[in-house]
Amino acid sequence: MDINDYIASGILELYVAGKLSEKENLEVAAMAQKHAEVRTEIEAIEKAILELTRAVAPKTVLDFQEIRDKITVPETKVISMEKSGSTWFSYVGWAASVLLAVGLLWMYNSNQQLRTEVEEASQQKLQLEEQIANANNSLEQTTDLLNTIREKEISVISLAGQQVSPDSYAKVYWNKNEEKVYIDAMGLPEPPPGMVYQVWSLKLDPLTPTSVGLLEDFVSDENRIFALTNANESEAFGITLEPAGGSESPTLEQLYTLGVVSS
Repeated sequence: MDINDYIASGILELYVAGKLSEKENLEVAAMAQKHAEVRTEIEAIEKAILELTRAVAPKTVLDFQEIRDKITVPETKVISMEKSGSTWFSYVGWAASVLLAVGLLWMYNSNQQLRTEVEEASQQKLQLEEQIANANNSLEQTTDLLNTIREKEISVISLAGQQVSPDSYAKVYWNKNEEKVYIDAMGLPEPPPGMVYQVWSLKLDPLTPTSVGLLEDFVSDENRIFALTNANESEAFGITLEPAGGSESPTLEQLYTLGVVSS
């Protein structure tokens, strides 16, 4: 058990109040001998109880000399009397104070634990609500994307793997009217750290590349579908691996996929 959980369990308060069994007392004593934190907590509990006891217990010691100095009466015969039961009542008050202090400490620890549990439950509720909201947003985005790529105006261009990565593949969904392209990059491997995929619009004769954009956040995007703007009269599309931030012109040695637009 974690030592802080052990201290917060309330067993030390019961130990100080003498409410534990002999076996439990021995266990607590062993823990106190082993852990300085436990000894310190026990001393703090004892001190708190004594302070509370002093505050609420009846006072049994009176300064009779001070009273005698303030009162002037004729000298009379002193008659001795038996001791009253005030001392007995003082012990009862002390014991009641101890039980009250233990009860208050126990309630305090219980309330602290309950407050912690309520806060944890609230955090879990907020996290669950956030997950549900994200799932709903993701579903809406997926539905919108499917509706978009199924439109009649969409041209679908398949990009095949090249020499640097023959197994790679991708697809471009091009809406010329809206000047948008949607890149399905599920067939590309994760880029190395410090590198990013860059999409190029190509004119073939003469070969003229124009950057369409970067496939950023590639690793964190589970769907691997990226929306980019393309106002070019593209005859082909290619995807290269470039340093983070992209390049002015494609690195042909890192050409991963390439595909020609059907006429």
